[in-house]
Amino acid sequence: MKRILQISVWILGLWLTNSASSIELDEGLKAYNAGDYETALRVFKPLAEQGIARAQFILGLMADSGEGIVKDQRQAAKWYQLAAEQGSSDGQYNLGYMYENGKGVRQDYEEAAKWYQLAAEQGSVYSQVSLGYLYSFGEGVRKDKVYALMWFNLATFQGYKEAAEAKKTISNIMTPSQIEKAQELARQCVKKNYKDC
Repeated sequence: MKRILQISVWILGLWLTNSASSIELDEGLKAYNAGDYETALRVFKPLAEQGIARAQFILGLMADSGEGIVKDQRQAAKWYQLAAEQGSSDGQYNLGYMYENGKGVRQDYEEAAKWYQLAAEQGSVYSQVSLGYLYSFGEGVRKDKVYALMWFNLATFQGYKEAAEAKKTISNIMTPSQIEKAQELARQCVKKNYKDC
């Protein structure tokens, strides 16, 4: 599976609020996007240590990629986990990826599925596709083409091209009734705003 680092000014910008820490976050984000990792680290580290999930997630990215600090996937997993435990869907997705691939943590498909599920329930297309693959191969979850297709459908509804390709591939080995069931599960999931899918 492809790794997709979710670094977009738009997504990170959605996180900003009107508090003093949001001003600092904005300063850190501008520095990060400008490639001024020294300033970004100086801004984000104290915020992350204060428990601000957005800063924890970004420190995870920096440790994961070696931008501004020594590349250290264990540290990246630590920061992702702290953000994920506070409900950051980006932290949850990246932590799931770390567990799925044994990067910075021991490989654990069940743990990957847990974090992907939490992010997928918040609408994360990357997590929805990742869950689809886990269900396709029975890694960390029971092997289930119907649930795999359901997750691929959900990500496809949101315009994610990789999901459309995966949906097409798995549909070719499914019966019409399985496909119909997956489509119905996806419709129900959307009605429930991705909760308890």
